[in-house]
Amino acid sequence: MNVADAITGRQSTRAFLADKPVPRETIEKILKVAGRAPSGSNIQPWHVWVLTGERQKALTAACMARHMANDESEREYNYYPVDWRAPYIDRRRECGWGLYTTLGIKKGEKQAMRQQHGRNYQFFDAPAGLFFTIEREMELGSWYDCGMFVQSVMLAARGEGLETCPQVAFCNFHDTVMEHIGAPADQMLICGMSMGYPDPDAVANSFRTTRLELGEYATFVGGD
Repeated sequence: MNVADAITGRQSTRAFLADKPVPRETIEKILKVAGRAPSGSNIQPWHVWVLTGERQKALTAACMARHMANDESEREYNYYPVDWRAPYIDRRRECGWGLYTTLGIKKGEKQAMRQQHGRNYQFFDAPAGLFFTIEREMELGSWYDCGMFVQSVMLAARGEGLETCPQVAFCNFHDTVMEHIGAPADQMLICGMSMGYPDPDAVANSFRTTRLELGEYATFVGGD
């Protein structure tokens, strides 16, 4: 797979083959490749925790119990703007309703929406879950570095025939996640990620988001 295909073919996969585990050596290979991601002054501020088997099931049970009880933690950082405005809120709505429409969920069907959101905490049936953390003392530049590491993990996974879904939804229960993965108190959760072999027959995986045209986000200054 060439680089362009790896990037343009990537999507947030929301249905995996639960009965097809990912070998540990494959995950290790992916993380070693991703470890070559760039970082300011090569400080490599990322940490990654891999959860499988019974430990993964235990976290799913704990998060699902809190999700169904509407018992979310206060997030430690704002992933989205506090005050939304166009065009960003419009793109978010397009993405959300595009997925729900694909799944046959209509506006007003709050229980169905809640159940679909809960699929995050079930890792969409993926046999492996990854969590990315960073020391609390790190500044915004190191978060930028971690973003490049997370992207590298997703692209390296595609090279092994796997797909992923990055999930900030786990930050709703960051305290539960950190307890289950055993991360120290001086670290904080950035996001989770489901990883596995995609289910080719799942309707959820047929959904594709749109992208802006080049001229909408790129400006060429100078030259001809």
